[in-house]
Amino acid sequence: MIITFLRQNRFLSATWKALCVPTSSSAWLSKTYSTMREDNSNVHSSGCGSDLIQKSASTCDDEKCSSRNVESTPEIEKKYVHRVYDAIAPHFSSTRFAKWPKVATFLKTLPPGSLILDAGCGNGKYLGLNPDCYFIGCDISAPLIKICADREHEVLVADAVNLPYRTGFGDAAISIAVLHHLSTENRRKRAIEELVRAVKKGGMVLITVWAVEQEDKSLLTKWTPLAPKYVEEWVGSGSPGVRSPSSSILESIPETDDRSVESTREFEANMATNPEKTQNLNHHGEDDEMALRQEKNIKDQQEYFVPWHLPYHRAEVSGASMTALASGLAKKDDKKGAVVYNRYYHVFGEGELERLVSGMDNIIVVDRFYDKSNWCIVLEKTY
Repeated sequence: MIITFLRQNRFLSATWKALCVPTSSSAWLSKTYSTMREDNSNVHSSGCGSDLIQKSASTCDDEKCSSRNVESTPEIEKKYVHRVYDAIAPHFSSTRFAKWPKVATFLKTLPPGSLILDAGCGNGKYLGLNPDCYFIGCDISAPLIKICADREHEVLVADAVNLPYRTGFGDAAISIAVLHHLSTENRRKRAIEELVRAVKKGGMVLITVWAVEQEDKSLLTKWTPLAPKYVEEWVGSGSPGVRSPSSSILESIPETDDRSVESTREFEANMATNPEKTQNLNHHGEDDEMALRQEKNIKDQQEYFVPWHLPYHRAEVSGASMTALASGLAKKDDKKGAVVYNRYYHVFGEGELERLVSGMDNIIVVDRFYDKSNWCIVLEKTY
């Protein structure tokens, strides 16, 4: 077996119960590790009881088709989230060690003995943060899960929109900087529903996402805004009602919309370096309208490519970077001495998380706040 997902320790029985897998199923786990990407339903084992979410193979009525479409991963996520994080996992992990105070406080205030589910655990920096609680982590990136397992954490490969846990099993769940990598509103909503489903009545859920209202406004000029037509073309069969592209169309889309990037940079540069010139715009109707429109475009833009610079000395260690360069997934930046990957982000506006949960009648919003350029929400499951 490539990796031991769940270590033989005092948390083992709780983990097997959560996953509804007999403790002798090492072969099943090995298969799940290698096939999770191709079939999200493999993580669900048959014959485990009525309270485990089962995937029906029967005829596809509207509700079932909608569910399957939401769970089907769009190409933009496969290419610009899954493949990227697989390629940068070791370097990404080396930069992820500081714990956000708000997340740490949430975890430390949970009752002793709580079982905490971390969906999108990354390198596992929050797993085990509260020594009085049990933690189970999952992530779509197998290389990141291997890093977690090597650190003796209880983890497995799983999709945030299709969590492999029994309904109502966990005492709490967290999703830290995950939902902004999901490319459709339906998938973002489903990920929240899955977090709520997996915790018991009275269970708490903490969700954090990147905010459109960044504290450092200059960051926006370093990101590549995605034009609406590209977003529509990139969203695949995972979104009902949106046309699905062929792979050739996907490959042909440029990574940067030069005009939008340059116009944004030019406008903000004028604001910073030529205040008198900017002030004079108010006396010219057309210029004033253009400036206001540019400001609005910056504010309304929510779909971005955010670059990740993988230094050459690290990139050469793995063949993944060479493959990425050959396929066009990454490009070289000789000035910075790095291989550059683009990661897809949907940054959230104020109130967007609340709108996603507004139709859920089995939760209440306990808290919402803005912290370090992130929107955060705390939910409690009522039944």
